[in-house]
Amino acid sequence: MRRDVSDLKVFYASRLGEAARDMILRQVAQAWGGMRDLDMLGVGYATPYLAPYLTEARRTVAAMPAAQGVELWPRGERVLACLAADNHLPFPNALFDRILMIHALEEADDPLAMMTEARRVLAPSGRLIVVAAARGGLWAHAEHTPFGHGRPFTRAQLESVVKAAGLEPTAWSRALYAPPYRGFAPWAEAVEQIGSRLAAPASGVVMLEAVKQTFAVRPKGVLAPAVRRPVFQPAPIGATRSGSGTPFAQRETSP
Repeated sequence: MRRDVSDLKVFYASRLGEAARDMILRQVAQAWGGMRDLDMLGVGYATPYLAPYLTEARRTVAAMPAAQGVELWPRGERVLACLAADNHLPFPNALFDRILMIHALEEADDPLAMMTEARRVLAPSGRLIVVAAARGGLWAHAEHTPFGHGRPFTRAQLESVVKAAGLEPTAWSRALYAPPYRGFAPWAEAVEQIGSRLAAPASGVVMLEAVKQTFAVRPKGVLAPAVRRPVFQPAPIGATRSGSGTPFAQRETSP
């Protein structure tokens, strides 16, 4: 059963919730940079992460699962949030250039159906980032946070869902290395820098970026050479969380 939207609002209004948002949003900003003239959709409970893009993106919309409930967002302005079933988003095909999914897959009855529907409304060559609680991380066991509910994921499990939905994984990252307790919130940035370098498997969330390809990659039976795939890297302490972002680091992998 999904957490109620009121519980999510309370968490993100706390110091711990603000720290979690900042650490994750830094990675999103690095991956996507600016949103000028782009249409952006948040699926799950994404409003804390969409807020910085309200005045920049051409269109910013939040779709919240019916079992969770919806909030009036943004406050005092034209409402840009709506209720949606996990397997049916109330939007036409190929509408959005960017989709951020957070607090979405973990409590979905059918994660593949949810991801497939997200692919439907993603524009050709559009990019999607899914953020999920990391299996084995401390945050997946912290029931006082939204990340401690539902099923956590490994990177391989996220890749499997993304590929099954017809999307191509292109980059990945981790975040939330500080323990999920309020006392650590003031030190979250410092712990994030240390943890990303010394204890990567201990992250609280795993983040996977995928792209919607609309053409064949290669003929069957033809092996492609190793390619360089991007990996998110945390920005230095004090770096901006918006704008053009910083280039991804690269690593050699096989497709």
